[in-house]
Amino acid sequence: MTEPIVPLEYTDAFDQRRVVAPEARGAVLAAMGLEPGEEPAREPVVAVVPRGAPLPAAGDLVLEDGTELGAVASMPADAPYGYHHLHRDDGIDELLITGPGRCHLPADLRAWGWAVQLASIRSRRSWGIGDLDDLRRLAAWSVERGAGFIGVSPLGAPNPGPHPEPSPYYPSTRRFGSPLHVSLESVPKPDGMSLEDLDRRGRELNQAPRIDRAAVMATKVEALRRLWSAGIADRDRFEAWRAEQGGPLQRWATFSVLSERYGPGWQSWPAPLRDPASREVAAAWEAEADAVAFHAWVQWCFDRQLEAASAPLSRVADMPVGVDPGGFDAWDWQDQTAFGASIGAPPDRFNTAGQDWGLPPFIPHRLRAAHYRPFVDTIRCQLRHAGGLRIDHVLGLFRLWWVPRDAGPHEGAYVHYPTDELLEIVALESHRARAVIVGEDLGTVSPGVRKELRRRRLLSTRLVLFERVPPSRYPRQALAAVTTHDLPTVAGVLTGADLRDQAAAGLEPEAENLVTLRERLFTAAGADSSASTAHVVLRLHRALADAPPALVAASLDDALEVRERTNLPGTVAPQRDNWNAVLPMALEDLLEDQRVITLADALAR
Repeated sequence: MTEPIVPLEYTDAFDQRRVVAPEARGAVLAAMGLEPGEEPAREPVVAVVPRGAPLPAAGDLVLEDGTELGAVASMPADAPYGYHHLHRDDGIDELLITGPGRCHLPADLRAWGWAVQLASIRSRRSWGIGDLDDLRRLAAWSVERGAGFIGVSPLGAPNPGPHPEPSPYYPSTRRFGSPLHVSLESVPKPDGMSLEDLDRRGRELNQAPRIDRAAVMATKVEALRRLWSAGIADRDRFEAWRAEQGGPLQRWATFSVLSERYGPGWQSWPAPLRDPASREVAAAWEAEADAVAFHAWVQWCFDRQLEAASAPLSRVADMPVGVDPGGFDAWDWQDQTAFGASIGAPPDRFNTAGQDWGLPPFIPHRLRAAHYRPFVDTIRCQLRHAGGLRIDHVLGLFRLWWVPRDAGPHEGAYVHYPTDELLEIVALESHRARAVIVGEDLGTVSPGVRKELRRRRLLSTRLVLFERVPPSRYPRQALAAVTTHDLPTVAGVLTGADLRDQAAAGLEPEAENLVTLRERLFTAAGADSSASTAHVVLRLHRALADAPPALVAASLDDALEVRERTNLPGTVAPQRDNWNAVLPMALEDLLEDQRVITLADALAR
């Protein structure tokens, strides 16, 4: 018997069996357009069909490149991997996913790299926030120190408006880049043109102790508009690139123009403009052709700089689990998006109240009906110029915790997703991009999940702060690190600063948990409580470098003994200023700091 799309019960993080409240289950079903107790029909619109396997029905097979094979009984043994179509005799157009079954993963992969929040890495040439030129310089330096990759925070554009969302995990879109990270220094300028006043204003923002995203965005957009108005270089190359990107770029640029006119959050716009396919949206695009072209050009600038920043060293991109409900992707893919619920997590040991991330989930059966185009496009855009991809909350490819609107995080329910089809798409896109895939498989992991991820050749994530065994016992097929942006830094744990941070934010300090984390750090480092923070950091990373995992990541925050974690889950401004911290020194000084150099040398594998 097939398990319901919304199971009636689940096992929580404390190994307790929980029954889902009927009202919670009903609200989740309603959010996906179903009646209480209704199950979505398993329509024959998608199937995973390996090479040589029988086709699911009679019909004419058309390969992704348009080659018509006619009525065949099985997928040819030499068929290319891809998204093929079966025009069935019963009139249904069925998508056939023919992939390698497993992700790209070199057998001899063994490397170390930095895991960075790009916003926090400011150079003396930055305009108040780390940019793609800063990333390129850090990557080039890291190659010289023996690094094999660099993991970078999500770079998706925030919802257009004067006050950009600070969290990179709450983007307007996972397909297009943030103008905040465009380096104006590397945007070509007409001969004789000067941006001296804006350059001075931008660099003054480096003096602020925190990132002022509103000021950075205003300054950079003004500079970009001046350059656009003066006439851009390589116009023919830009137009060719723009044509290649097609409809999605055109809609993003139009969405940006409409956001400037009507404000951020498309749900408050005039009703006709809430539909991206409406005549009114098309009319706005035609009436504002120059403004639309400007926003497309900004994306061209971002793309060229991203390509340059990704050239020195394999970049591992980071894909958030969802998007801003008032943002572009949600506007563009309304039919596949549930706006009556949001993604979160049930209570666990680190968040006893549960979590609500405010991100609308994809509706499983509607995503299938759309032949997974939103998911495929998202993965493909994330892998552009990348050598790898970290999938945040990869458990969402199996099941997601949905929190109904107006309910608490603990009042949600799990929704099951078509895992086999989603993982086949990930494997196919990984194969095409020759990119390694890392799954962030932390939290409440249901039975069999890690086994399936391992079979599919996704790297698991192993953190010293979470693991009860020493690094020497971590699995080979993994990315290992000490901590992440959502967890305390080593210095935050050892000095107790993280407890004080929690208290200052109005949370109940997790003193007992901090004791456990401190013990894990000392044990993994092979050090006692008298050891300095710098000594523990060094010993921890030497242990990771000697450990089995294919990839080992280190943070510059730990190298520099930063005490403040980037994000404190469960808090928002003004309760706590998340995502706006910067490293305590400019990039130029960081690359000469002996602590950073020593840690890099210790990570050599």
